Amino acid sequence: MKHIISACFFLFSLCMSAQSVTITVDQNVTLKEFFKQVESQTDFKFAFTDQIDTNKKYFTQNHTFNNAGISKIITELNQTSSVQFSISGNNIFVKQKSQIQKAPKKKSKLTGQVLDDERQPVIGANIYVKELETGVVTDANGKYSIEVPNGSYTVQVSYVGFKNEEKRVSVSDDTKVNFNIDSDSQQLGEVIVMNNKAVDIKTTQMSVNKLSMQEIKKIPVAMGEPDPLKSILTLPGVTNAGEASSGFNVRGGAADQNLILLDGAPVYADSHMFGFFSIFNADIVSGLDLYKGGIPSKFGGRVSSVLDVTQQTGDFEEYKVNGGIGIISSRLLVQGPLQKEKGSFILSGRASYAHLFMKLADNNNSAMFYDLNAKLNYRFNAKNSLSFSGYFGNDLFDINDRFASTYGSTMGILSWKHKFSDRLNSNLSTFYSDYRFNLEIPIESFKWDSNIQSYGLKYNWNFQQSEKFKINYGIDGLYYNFNPGVVKPTSSDSQFNYMQLDKKYALEASAFVDFENQITEKLTFRYGLRYSMFYRLGDETISTYENGQSVVYNPLYNIYEEGTPNGSITYGKGKTISKFDNLEPRAALSYAFNEETSIKASYNRMAQYIHILSNTQSPLPMSIWTPSGPFTKPQLLDQYAMGYFRNFRDGDYSLETELFYKNVQNRIDYIDGADVLANNNIEQVILNGKARSYGLELLFRKNTGVFTGWVSYTLSRAEQKTPGRTPEEPGIANGDWYLSGYDKLHNLSIVGSYELNPKWSFNGNFTLQSGQPVTYPNSYYEIGGIHVPNYSLRNDNRLPLFHHLDLAATYTPKPDKKKGWQSYWVFSLYNVYNRKNAASMSFTTNEDTGANETRRLSIFGIVPGVSYNFKF
Repeated sequence: MKHIISACFFLFSLCMSAQSVTITVDQNVTLKEFFKQVESQTDFKFAFTDQIDTNKKYFTQNHTFNNAGISKIITELNQTSSVQFSISGNNIFVKQKSQIQKAPKKKSKLTGQVLDDERQPVIGANIYVKELETGVVTDANGKYSIEVPNGSYTVQVSYVGFKNEEKRVSVSDDTKVNFNIDSDSQQLGEVIVMNNKAVDIKTTQMSVNKLSMQEIKKIPVAMGEPDPLKSILTLPGVTNAGEASSGFNVRGGAADQNLILLDGAPVYADSHMFGFFSIFNADIVSGLDLYKGGIPSKFGGRVSSVLDVTQQTGDFEEYKVNGGIGIISSRLLVQGPLQKEKGSFILSGRASYAHLFMKLADNNNSAMFYDLNAKLNYRFNAKNSLSFSGYFGNDLFDINDRFASTYGSTMGILSWKHKFSDRLNSNLSTFYSDYRFNLEIPIESFKWDSNIQSYGLKYNWNFQQSEKFKINYGIDGLYYNFNPGVVKPTSSDSQFNYMQLDKKYALEASAFVDFENQITEKLTFRYGLRYSMFYRLGDETISTYENGQSVVYNPLYNIYEEGTPNGSITYGKGKTISKFDNLEPRAALSYAFNEETSIKASYNRMAQYIHILSNTQSPLPMSIWTPSGPFTKPQLLDQYAMGYFRNFRDGDYSLETELFYKNVQNRIDYIDGADVLANNNIEQVILNGKARSYGLELLFRKNTGVFTGWVSYTLSRAEQKTPGRTPEEPGIANGDWYLSGYDKLHNLSIVGSYELNPKWSFNGNFTLQSGQPVTYPNSYYEIGGIHVPNYSLRNDNRLPLFHHLDLAATYTPKPDKKKGWQSYWVFSLYNVYNRKNAASMSFTTNEDTGANETRRLSIFGIVPGVSYNFKF
């Protein structure tokens, strides 16, 4: 909790330079009077030595500033006054200009790291050298670097919520000095701290949303468990197929078009219990970044979004335990040092126990999941560190001994970080990721096993030539092993024979470079290029078809049918079956009108070489990944976005607005009646087309105070087009644009959090979305007394409007307790007004009356939840 508070103060200090001031300065104003005017209107404090006489008049010209940013004021005064002002954090340093122009004979670097009383890096701490009246701010790792003339100095470290620390330092050569600062409990008790999410006006990055675990844990969800993946559904442009569904859709894209990374390793399935829970344990996750557009060149392989999830680093000094007990699952986390100040570990586990209640109720069904997360870190020295992240999760289902299924993921990544110099550092990592699905149906006496494995290597470099010019570049490679499935009979009288579907192999490699250049104080430009290659490899036998058409059109019945193979080609192990390569340029710019307002624009092209075979809106555990090849081309995306960004009232409020347009080539769709499960020739049921989506996104935040939250709204359209291959063929939906299964015209989320007092806080979330597109029957015909439905055009209808309200209350019995056993309770209500949202609609005939009926399937009504959380 302390680090969340510290980060909040740091984020607050970042927006302080945007505070507006109204003052008048002329030749008769003393420095003390100037200080008083600024400090009465802002939270800035002035720092200076006894050499500065504050009763003296240092200003030589008249200046009037009306509601101007502090940075603008300082810049203009520095041009005409005989003193020099500089901003660092919430301090304004003042020194004589003559001292600035005095060139030292020799300089050395003073470097180090600032850690708090829990041995965690302090981000944004102020490092101030008193004698030189200058300072710097620590970076994301709590490290600092400042060049000073050789000599002896008093170095002070300050950070809001912590006690100041001073050291006398002698510098003759490059010197390293670390600081440990203690929390100031008295100061923390006087301040209400909330996470400041003011917009970074000048950065080029747009179309990205970040959520901290503090925010994620406050968003109410079904079953009362905090869920990082469900939380992103409250952001603009993000939806899913409905309640208890897996996957998520970004700006009209499919679930398989999202690249999901856990500490840099790819994840191929994101949920437990068919979508009830995500695989990400909120206890060990430190935060997540969702890139929807303007995606940097270091990311590739998907055409919709990148979800970058990072795990916490274990404590290097003390052993700690925290966990929670919920209605259907519990979790536990342990962390501590492997070797003090050198190595650390963090382990986290979750398990559900709903199956135990079923057995107590004499129910033979069983459904459960468990997962384990681990992260190990070791610092060899100031320039080298090694880390390992691992994940293992599994789901088990057993329905009356008639249906049994297990599925899950295994992932591991080993990373070596090396610092060549203060300007150049690198990260070399290798990883393994595996997703497996097993199905057994005893009554049919067969078992089906499938999986996808990948092995990867990444080597990235970051070079900072100056504060205004940075370069990121790297290479990566990924080897895939696809096993679509093997069918095994489980008894001698099984009607199934042993069958191994064709395994597939592929290699994906890429190289990238990304430049970030601050051209002027107002204009920043980021540009880059990624070059990707993909090889479909043997050992595999590929079917051939007459005229190369694996799908044929039957004009008599006006339908598409599976083509009949007329031969095959066998490729030996490692032989190239298909080869693709693409250049993927990226560009983004930001223009800041002032400290509070900017406009941004971006363009990115991306290629996706692997696909999920599923004709449902929500991926199922048995959904199969497959590589591009002779009949399935890589998907290619071109995305354009532009936006307007503004902070209000010193960052208390922020507004983000974006317009986007996406065009995707080679988007596959399925012919009517397509069978994709265990299909060894999937090319016989797919057609190539294209997709597009466009829309407007709005995100308005209240960032500070006892009440915080955000409102997000998206107005968008997502469509596909699959024309006929010849003038005689109709394609899908007569070759016209039709709604994709991921279209949500309206998407509204309102999230709020209220801190009543240190013991009680309340949170709410309201969601409203257009119903997802579906295909309804619009008539029927009768054959032998049986009603046979006749369906409308593809996705020509919608499910009813989707909406629900969720509430939660958090109770902390002893909020002032900082040591020993600490705990809090979370009480939640999902779907407060018991809305029966439709997961699907079915059309049947009433057995008694013979009348046609429409039946709605709903997953959730009102769902109460309670969990007890603790740490010590």
